[in-house]
Amino acid sequence: MSRLTKSLLLVFSVLFVDQFVKVLVKTNMYLGQEFSVIGDWFLIHFVENNGMAFGIEFAGEYGKIFLSLFRIVAVIGIGWYLFKLIKKEEVPMGFIACIALILAGAIGNIIDSAVYGLIFNESYGQVAQFLPAEGGYSSFLHGKVVDMLYFPLFSGRYPGWLPFIGGNDFLFFRPVFNIADSAITIGIFSILLFYRQLFSKLDGTELESEDESETASQQES
Repeated sequence: MSRLTKSLLLVFSVLFVDQFVKVLVKTNMYLGQEFSVIGDWFLIHFVENNGMAFGIEFAGEYGKIFLSLFRIVAVIGIGWYLFKLIKKEEVPMGFIACIALILAGAIGNIIDSAVYGLIFNESYGQVAQFLPAEGGYSSFLHGKVVDMLYFPLFSGRYPGWLPFIGGNDFLFFRPVFNIADSAITIGIFSILLFYRQLFSKLDGTELESEDESETASQQES
């Protein structure tokens, strides 16, 4: 199996699982509904957001359009970079897999933003319908991202002597996220942990190749 085939298989596998879970949640749960998977620390909790990964918001209607367009441009750039890496035999498959995970996660959330507003109605107080007769809840690029993975591992209270937050309650881990967010996070952290030096090595290899080509042409002349 070629490196290109492996990369595409990884991207489409992540996309399939991400969209399957999102559609399953969207068509079987109403907004805010939750159920336990493992005790009180792993829940399926249905929320939607207009913003970035882990529910971070990007303000306003124009902010939403800007974010969606930025994601599309980013996906094109990441896809081009991934294809370029695949052709370099010196690049390990592990690093290529990390980039493929980031690409798959970005595409997964773009799908929500681009088309979910067109193909589903609202989930507030009801279970959404797929392709409702009255139309979707929003327009193209204005859909909401579906999140459902929730890990409230532990809670407590900050010590009173801490400035600003002393005495306040805290919950770890508070954000609700999805499979696409997880793929992006795993890809980025894997690069930081295992492949930080690869960028400089790649640059060095390219520079060395250019120097060798220049030297060879000079010798021929």
